[in-house]
Amino acid sequence: MHEMSLCESIRTILEDEAATKAFKSVDVVRLEIGALSGVEPEALKFCFDVTMAGSVASSARLEIIEVPGQAWCLPCAESVLINARYDPCPSCGSHQMQITGGEEMRIRELEVQ
Repeated sequence: MHEMSLCESIRTILEDEAATKAFKSVDVVRLEIGALSGVEPEALKFCFDVTMAGSVASSARLEIIEVPGQAWCLPCAESVLINARYDPCPSCGSHQMQITGGEEMRIRELEVQ
């Protein structure tokens, strides 16, 4: 389960930011997770609570903002939404697509004290 190592990385980032920005605790962590990122949001939520114990985010609430998958279809020259990496273009059915969004996972916002 790579979600545990992702949460450990988030914890490290939060601890580093707390030291740099001099805040004492994190109340809310808002994460953007792309539909094509390979991250399972429910597993991440479970791991988050376990991993944050004893840190500046020990009582933090995790909010996940889901980012849809996007691709550029070469034949019809359109940007389209997709649910999975190898989905066909919803406009023309082509599989000649270049992923342009939805692979990311990033901390979008923190609420701190």
